[in-house]
Amino acid sequence: MVEWLLVLVAYLLGSISSAIIVCRVMGLPDPRGQGSGNPGATNVMRLGGKKAAGITLLGDMLKGLLPVLLAQALDVESLVLSVVVFAAFIGHLYPIFFGFKGGKGVATSFGVFLGAHWGLGVALAVTWYGIYKLFKISSLSALVASIFAPIYVYFIMGMQPLVYVAVLISLILIWRHKSNIQRLLAGEEK
Repeated sequence: MVEWLLVLVAYLLGSISSAIIVCRVMGLPDPRGQGSGNPGATNVMRLGGKKAAGITLLGDMLKGLLPVLLAQALDVESLVLSVVVFAAFIGHLYPIFFGFKGGKGVATSFGVFLGAHWGLGVALAVTWYGIYKLFKISSLSALVASIFAPIYVYFIMGMQPLVYVAVLISLILIWRHKSNIQRLLAGEEK
């Protein structure tokens, strides 16, 4: 019973849209109707600058991190931990509080992986930062980091259900970035 409650809490926390809340509090336009239309930190940066984007990024990471840390504190088995990871991530993509229309999931995926193991968070952050320093393209950095996530999970945590969840999250992130990928291939991504 506790396991199902953890999964529900993870999904509900994931469903809190940091971008929409930050924009409302700071008097900015709704990110779903402005810029890229994506309720995420990058779009909030376009609408309100670095401070608003930073708060959004932190909120999106925390809503992934906190339920996973709670599951870790309760010492759940690896399968349950993996489902909690996925529930928080899916909550961001399909938030019950915002008509099931959420962001792309990059910051929340970072949060859930950081909660699963600090080494995953470090590896993903270093990968994202390294690619960003080379190419100055946030979406490319996120895509490369997401592709490496299952590999990092395998080498840091071993073969367990989280590897499969990481593969699924990576595939979803790639799918959610399909318009970015098209612009990257056309040389038009900012």
